[in-house]
Amino acid sequence: MPETDRDCASQPSRRHGMTAISLFAGAGGMDVGIGQAGFRTLCAIEADAYCGATLRRNQPRKVVWQAHPSVIEPARAMAALGLNSGELALLACGPPTRALRSNDPAPEHAILEVVRFARVFQPRAVFIEQPPAFLPMRTSSGNHLLEALRARLAELGYDTHADMLDASAHGIAQHRRRAVVVAVPTGRPFGLATLATGQPPRTVGEAFQGLPAPARPGDAVALANHVDTTPARARERIGYVPEGLWLAKSPRVPAEILGRLTRKDSTKFRRLSRSVAAPTLHADEALFHPVADRYITPREAARLQGFPDQYVFEGPILGRTGRVKPVDQYRQVATAVPPPLARSVARDLRRIVTAR
Repeated sequence: MPETDRDCASQPSRRHGMTAISLFAGAGGMDVGIGQAGFRTLCAIEADAYCGATLRRNQPRKVVWQAHPSVIEPARAMAALGLNSGELALLACGPPTRALRSNDPAPEHAILEVVRFARVFQPRAVFIEQPPAFLPMRTSSGNHLLEALRARLAELGYDTHADMLDASAHGIAQHRRRAVVVAVPTGRPFGLATLATGQPPRTVGEAFQGLPAPARPGDAVALANHVDTTPARARERIGYVPEGLWLAKSPRVPAEILGRLTRKDSTKFRRLSRSVAAPTLHADEALFHPVADRYITPREAARLQGFPDQYVFEGPILGRTGRVKPVDQYRQVATAVPPPLARSVARDLRRIVTAR
């Protein structure tokens, strides 16, 4: 167990409360969303150091174990948190679906950590968020991964429900389709497709409304993470891209700027439009601001994901030239669960976890 095990050993048992634990917590987007729905995350487990710092910065009362869940013994964790089996309301998880480094566990091993914790904690509900590719994904043995997960959770007394949701239907200015999996006690009705608000997506212009001009590196920052690190060469390239289009479709871009891009490269070097929702954020790419010749800042990206401005991301802001390290503020934001999406699912789960 991590050293922080002792930090939560003194916490009293929270019987029948709206308690939660998050596995593969990332930068905490799911924790924010389920917190807005009334759950309290007692402990977040996340291996990455920058994400761990972000989690600690924003919720200092929450215990953060900086470790891969596979090295955590669930029974010891449950005792350290002062819980008994069946007392945890929600087990929330965002497992990776592919290995990011050569020593990472295989995807199916990561998802099965959810089952390992559920077997011991017996939470009243399980909430898993994944990229769209999760639903058709297959394990190395050829079995459908979702069906393998469903079968193992059924052995523990859960019915599993899965659907594809677009976060833009839950109040964010970004089209972001996500696979959502929920496990509830056998026989309890639950429907994911009914969660959409029915409201039109927010626009980028609405999301960015009221933001001050971003600071430059070394200047005083008016708003956390709202710093522009765009290099001069990139500004020149961005200047050729009209609002709502991308570099390869620009009618006036010189050949030396275009390079080897073709018009089919529609996701690369893309400028946002103020009048519609943004496309899906990706960890390895920063979108262009709708009107300024720069990349969007991490704070602007966080607004597109639905994070509150008070949520601060730790770690470096890296320029978009040269080798990009595995984790920076852009990546933490882009790979996070959109809090409003997590809130919508968690609100509907409240009736499950509070039922007697």
